[in-house]
Amino acid sequence: MGLMERAKDQVRKFSGGMKRRLSIAMALVSDPQVLFLDEPTLGLDPQARRAIWEHIAGLKGKKTILLTTHYMEEADSLSDRIGIIDEGRVVALGTSQELKKNLFGMRNMVVSTESLTAEVIADLHNKYSRVAVTKGQLKISHKDLDFKEIVNHLHSRGVTVYSAALEQPTLEDVFIQITGKKLRD
Repeated sequence: MGLMERAKDQVRKFSGGMKRRLSIAMALVSDPQVLFLDEPTLGLDPQARRAIWEHIAGLKGKKTILLTTHYMEEADSLSDRIGIIDEGRVVALGTSQELKKNLFGMRNMVVSTESLTAEVIADLHNKYSRVAVTKGQLKISHKDLDFKEIVNHLHSRGVTVYSAALEQPTLEDVFIQITGKKLRD
C-alpha cells in the first residue's frame, strides 16, 4: 500500500489518502475471504484514488470484494458485477456491459455547438429523455435517437453545429435512467 517509508510516523500525521490506504491494509492483515469497502476513495486526490484502485484491482480473483461507491467510473472499472441501489432496494444487477446494454435502447449524442438559446434547449427537453448543456457541448439521450433529425432540427433553429457523434451510454447514464433525474435526499 506504499506506507512502509512512513511506518514509524504517527497516523495522525498521515494525509487522508494515506489513512484510507492504511485502513484497507489493516482490513487485509487477517487475509479475509470477503472484504467490505465502503466508499474507499471518497474525498481523495486523484493520485490516492488511483493507488487504491490499483490495489483493489490487484485483489480481483483472490478475494470477494463488496464495494460501495457513488463514483460510477470506479464501479465500472473495478467491479465484475454491479448492483444499483435506490431507496434501500436493489433495482438493477449485472455486469457493466449488461446494464449498459439493457438501458432500454438508450443512445447518447454529443454535439459541439454554440448559439443555443433557452427556447431551443426547452424544445429539446420536451422531446428527449435527457438533455445536458455544458460549455459548448450538448448531450442528448433518448431511446430512439435519430442523428440526422437532431442535426437538421438544430440547423433549422439557427444553431451552429461544429461536430456531432453518437456514444455508448455510461454507467452514470444507466444509474440516472434507473433511479430518476431529480435530486433527492
